[in-house]
Amino acid sequence: MKTTTLFLDVGGVLLTNGWDRDSREKAARHFGLDLTDMNSRHQQTFDTYEVGKTSLKEYLERVVFYKKRTFSLRQFQTFMFHQSKAYPEMIDLICRLKKKYGLKIAVVSNEGRELNEYRIKKFKLCRFVDFFISSCFVHLRKPDQDIYRLALDVAQVPASEVLYIEDRPMFVQVAKDLGIRGLCHSHFEETAAELGKWGLK
Repeated sequence: MKTTTLFLDVGGVLLTNGWDRDSREKAARHFGLDLTDMNSRHQQTFDTYEVGKTSLKEYLERVVFYKKRTFSLRQFQTFMFHQSKAYPEMIDLICRLKKKYGLKIAVVSNEGRELNEYRIKKFKLCRFVDFFISSCFVHLRKPDQDIYRLALDVAQVPASEVLYIEDRPMFVQVAKDLGIRGLCHSHFEETAAELGKWGLK
């Protein structure tokens, strides 16, 4: 079956996760915070940040800076951003496939605006991604099917021509229900081999 378009997640596929449990644990150790309290507050408000309803400053004021701290918001934000690392072998693979097969590349991700924009610029994702359907831009989050419908509308390709690379099985299944073929990413070698089975060698 012909593949003309790749939908890609960012965290867990191209880059490490932007602000996950491990990152929050590191932050709690580094800044001497109560991790249980921070995670509880995070869970209550992070969704509104990811869909673009609040800024990073507002999120951090609710989760960390609801009381006086010995460090600044800027210091904490810098720490957050520095947790992001690239998976260079995956980025290189996608770049080579795009060039070889003339693929259209779209990112479909759940990320807050400031973190999302930092990661796009820091890792130069625009050099191979054609458009970004990020939750903070479109005010929809996975697994809402509407975010995938929007990605298909923007891509202007039938679902049958899309291959979706995502590290969360539930999200792959939700997209599959719309006719989008999915590949659940775990390791580079396994994904590279699976892509070959879809005709992208």
